[in-house]
Amino acid sequence: MRDELTSDWFPTDGETVRDPMRVAQQSMKANLPRRFYKEAAVEERAEGFVLVLDGRPARTPGRALLALPTRAAGEAVAAEWAAQGEQIDPATMPLTRLANSAIDGVAREMAAVAADVVKYAGSDLLCYRAEGPERLVARQREIWDPILAWAREALGARFVLVEGVMFVAQPEASLSATAAAVARFDIPLALAALHVLTTLSGSAVIALAVARGHLTAEAGWRAAHLDEEVQMEIWGEDEEALARRAVRWRDFAAAARMLEAIH
Repeated sequence: MRDELTSDWFPTDGETVRDPMRVAQQSMKANLPRRFYKEAAVEERAEGFVLVLDGRPARTPGRALLALPTRAAGEAVAAEWAAQGEQIDPATMPLTRLANSAIDGVAREMAAVAADVVKYAGSDLLCYRAEGPERLVARQREIWDPILAWAREALGARFVLVEGVMFVAQPEASLSATAAAVARFDIPLALAALHVLTTLSGSAVIALAVARGHLTAEAGWRAAHLDEEVQMEIWGEDEEALARRAVRWRDFAAAARMLEAIH
């Protein structure tokens, strides 16, 4: 008997294709779908390195083959499926969700996704400095200034800084240099991963620094959350905030890991 999850990953002709987000949303339901396969592996085909479950090629919610550009990336996705227990929890499969997004969405909107990353550079987190407390001001200088120095040297992008939240326009030359750097992520999966790094950090510069190996994922994540770090040092930890942050970190780390796997 075919259930919804089986239909999502092995749709047959004539079956209705559900919303691509449905699989991820399953994780919020009380009853997760049961595991319907024994073995997850990767198989090289003309389309790339395809996830196979019990020898059958898996498909994205949009019915495309779940094919990755490198064996390392394919094996990383297969490992997520192999690690599932009696039930399948999509929340624990960030690499799979990223691959689905790249194949079903980003591949059709490469220019728009790249432009969105560059848009972040126009109001980049690293350019907006706190007026206080002094602990945060000092930490922003310590952590953020070297990243911006890297952007000047590696990307040819010089950014204007401002205190507070008043918008400051960035030089067109810097945005053009950022766009040129983003254009190098010219396959859907790489661009999808870069976009995740950007949106979760609020910084195209941090995302590019992580994607190009200048920063580790951990260092990039910390740089993006200095304000929260200092607030917790002053006022104590907020367990709910930490739990939300842990969920975002999982996706951020997965995006960084995927970029390593495809290069």
